[in-house]
Amino acid sequence: MITPAFELSQDPDFLTIIIKVPYARASEVDVYFEGEDFKFYAKPEASPFFACRLNLPGRIVEDGREKASYNTDKGIFTIRLPKETPGQYFEGLDMLTSLLAPKKSRSAKPLVEEIADSAELSEEEEEEFDWEIEQTPYKESSENTLSPQYCYGFGNLRSGVFQRLQDELNEVIDIKDPDQTPVDERRRKRLAAEAAKFDPDHYLADFFEDEAIQHVLKYKPWWVDAHEKMMASQGESHQEQDAQAFVVFSEEEREQMRKFTNKSYLLDKRSRHHVYLGLIDILLAYCYEVCVNEGDKNVESSWNVRKLSATLCWLESFTSVHDVLVSFGRRVLCYPLYRHFALVTRAFRDTVMILQLGKAAVLKCLLDIHKIFLESDPAYILNDLFITDYCIWIQKTKSKKLAALSESLGKTALAKSHVGFELEELEAAALLVQEEENTLKAAGTVSKQQLPSSESETSDSEESSSTSSSETEGSESDERESSAGEDGRINPLQGTLREERTAPLIDCNGLRQGTNTSTLEVSDEQSGASSQSTSGSGKLIEELEKQMHTAIRLSEQPEELATMGCIIQQQEENDVAEPDRLSKATPGKGNFLEVPSKTSPLLFLSGTNEDED
Repeated sequence: MITPAFELSQDPDFLTIIIKVPYARASEVDVYFEGEDFKFYAKPEASPFFACRLNLPGRIVEDGREKASYNTDKGIFTIRLPKETPGQYFEGLDMLTSLLAPKKSRSAKPLVEEIADSAELSEEEEEEFDWEIEQTPYKESSENTLSPQYCYGFGNLRSGVFQRLQDELNEVIDIKDPDQTPVDERRRKRLAAEAAKFDPDHYLADFFEDEAIQHVLKYKPWWVDAHEKMMASQGESHQEQDAQAFVVFSEEEREQMRKFTNKSYLLDKRSRHHVYLGLIDILLAYCYEVCVNEGDKNVESSWNVRKLSATLCWLESFTSVHDVLVSFGRRVLCYPLYRHFALVTRAFRDTVMILQLGKAAVLKCLLDIHKIFLESDPAYILNDLFITDYCIWIQKTKSKKLAALSESLGKTALAKSHVGFELEELEAAALLVQEEENTLKAAGTVSKQQLPSSESETSDSEESSSTSSSETEGSESDERESSAGEDGRINPLQGTLREERTAPLIDCNGLRQGTNTSTLEVSDEQSGASSQSTSGSGKLIEELEKQMHTAIRLSEQPEELATMGCIIQQQEENDVAEPDRLSKATPGKGNFLEVPSKTSPLLFLSGTNEDED
């Protein structure tokens, strides 16, 4: 037996059911309806048997206005049934799974009998829904008690699943041995793992270089437009009808709903709280995934959803809405590629919008998550543990519960200080460092701008000094050349003195003294006082006397100039010469041939007389 594709619609007076059965004949179809029950049977030739049994959200009546038609080309049956109460609105016609009648039990007597859906009746009796779970004191178990198996999954109804799936365990969830790990220990391990995983450098990099993040934040998913249309049309009588018009299911999504098995969940108050809070956690992770990938699916989509949801990854059971937001914020800043707090607030706002749109929008998101996990191996385990049950359960949830949940979520505030990673301190320190770097960079720019002007001034001064020095050198060279031209008669005498390696000296008294010298030094400046040799031979004196007579004859200068030069030389020696320098002079090396700074036609030879009193 196959359940055919079907969909329902309504107007104020009629309920319309469209059923697709290809290759069927109208004579082979049976239709039965009464009250809230509707049954359709068809047996096409060479095709399996089709059966569609529905539990309608309102009552219909057989009064002669009913009508049915069949399109042979498309194989579609269209059945119009009158409402028992004209104008009544049938809620949840797009919740196809909840419309399917549950399978009958084959036992003679049911083991558990459902009386008017007691779980939902208890919800109806509660006027206000408190989203904070009552805390119970911790009770230490005795040592003799066998280690219990802890529950997890949707409503904490499952246990022992991972004992059979050890190979897939590490690739799906982060907790080890969940069957033997209590809820409090799961939470402690999760917080420790998040603290170890948080990377301040990665966070600060996304905080300052956020071009890609700002780009994805501009993306608008389908629920943004639907929410804007719903808010614009507020004030009409049927808010759920408006939300249903804004949320449209695709044929693929309808097929998903038809494949689910309709069943009821017996949940106590505490379990219902866990289910609602887990729903928020899963929707937050899904909104982040849609935002960062801009609605496209990739190989990381399954990882993003299950990694950012502590409900899926750590089998967490939350106790308050604020705990859900803190957990999601911490995991966004620890695990995915983009770790920015703006993405946390964006997912938070999107989740509020989805809840305000009603269970149709929530179901559409859950169906997309179901498809993502179904295409990712081994994430399909999470469909069996959570998503499939959520898809069935949400279709029977009352709209006012989701409205209250969205209101509670919207009133909950999440700040950076709540996540526990000292984000504000990190940002302040990083901004301070950035400000110092900008200051240093600005100072460097100013110095670079001033450097060319100072360099030009320096180069100009260097050029002027080089020009003046070149002029000075040129003038000096000219003077040397002129003096060399005028004193060309002295050069032969200097050559003779170099060959003889002797230095004739004349003191101011006209006496001649000779010393042995190894060097004849000619300079433009006057040298200091020279030491004289105390020993000499008569033969050397006679030779020097003959050479000096020859030099005097060549000079042809007045005798008064020579006498004046000797007087000036003696005064300079008295001012500059010091006793200790005279005492340290080395014999035989203290005689020099001195040339004055200004060229004179007469060559003055002078030396210190150590024998002078």
